[in-house]
Amino acid sequence: EGDSSASPATAPMTQAEMDGDLAILNYALTLEHLETDFYAKVLAAGVLRRRETELAKRFGESERQHVQALSGTIKKLGGTPVAAPRTRFPLQDRRKVLELAATVENLGAAAYLGKAADIRSPEVLAAALSIHSVEARHAAALNRLLGKSPTPDGAFAAPATEKQVLAAVKPFIQS
Repeated sequence: EGDSSASPATAPMTQAEMDGDLAILNYALTLEHLETDFYAKVLAAGVLRRRETELAKRFGESERQHVQALSGTIKKLGGTPVAAPRTRFPLQDRRKVLELAATVENLGAAAYLGKAADIRSPEVLAAALSIHSVEARHAAALNRLLGKSPTPDGAFAAPATEKQVLAAVKPFIQS
């Protein structure tokens, strides 16, 4: 029999648990790649006003840092980070760009929340929650900019399943 004093937080992860966390990290990385590319293309399109452009720059930099952190974590755990997908976004109309930004950020926060209970490593969970909170702040700022509630779900955020998230971003992924 093993050491009965070992807690789940200190017990070594099984390969299945590690593989599960790696799959979740690559799912999150795909979304972060999408967001990074979105903000780069929004800035290149030049459709936003000055204050909005500054937000897009800051948010894009946060997303780029998320990509770096997730890629590093995946490599540290022995996995291979997914490649960035090729994307296409409708970027002609300022208001629609801001609405899409809010949708993407709200979706990102909901995606992290939807996977939180499936994460086995305390370190991976801590990283995911720290990114989730930034996604939620981005979403709140964009919601407010659009004249919407910064907390559209009320006191408790609604999670999204991987199936829901992937269906929502599918129109923007070309490969």
